[in-house]
Amino acid sequence: MAPSRPHRPFPARADPSPRQRRPLATRRHGNAEGRGGSGAQLLPSGGKMAAGAAELRRLQWRLEELEQRVVGGDGACGPRKVVDELVKVQVALSNIAGKRERIKILFKKIEDVIKYLDPQYIDRMAVPDAMKLQFILAEEQVIPSRAALLEQVKNLQPMLDSASIQAVPDHAAKLQRLSQIHIQQQEQRQDLTDSVKTLLEDYNKMTLLLSKQFVQWNEILTRLEMAKEAKPAAE
Repeated sequence: MAPSRPHRPFPARADPSPRQRRPLATRRHGNAEGRGGSGAQLLPSGGKMAAGAAELRRLQWRLEELEQRVVGGDGACGPRKVVDELVKVQVALSNIAGKRERIKILFKKIEDVIKYLDPQYIDRMAVPDAMKLQFILAEEQVIPSRAALLEQVKNLQPMLDSASIQAVPDHAAKLQRLSQIHIQQQEQRQDLTDSVKTLLEDYNKMTLLLSKQFVQWNEILTRLEMAKEAKPAAE
């Protein structure tokens, strides 16, 4: 196996002349000049045909350079062609598909899979009119309500274009300030609520203590009255 030659950068040179690069058919079938005919005799007469032949040679040269850059090659076995490599890959895939039944079945279904993955496949399906009618009848109970909602949206559409709605961005700064004030008032309301709750608890405690004190005083007065009434009876 011959050592691979180092990769050379793509040379920046002018289009090759017919002597530097000959057409692929000329190289495959031999040198026309060596067979007795001149290279000029292979080209059709006329300026347009000569320009077309030169363009063909230039494209062929670029294709060969591209194959050399992509595939590579050495001097021993010569440059390899991209088409030949693709043929080898195709043959290898065919051999694999022939040996394995599942892969063979998969290859047969590739076209169907591509067809089903097409977003327009459903649109191309022929749905019978009877089935379309069934779809409409299935939504018969909902269609009137949806139609009414759509009509309501249509009637309210001018409101979105009104001056009040259009002026909303202009009042964004004011709304931000009002939001801050509202948050501060909420905090103050919470503090006031806590204070009122504390006062109510103190009031309830004071009321309970006064009630107990009045009960005690009532008991004392009752005992004193009973003692006063019992003293004259004893005399």
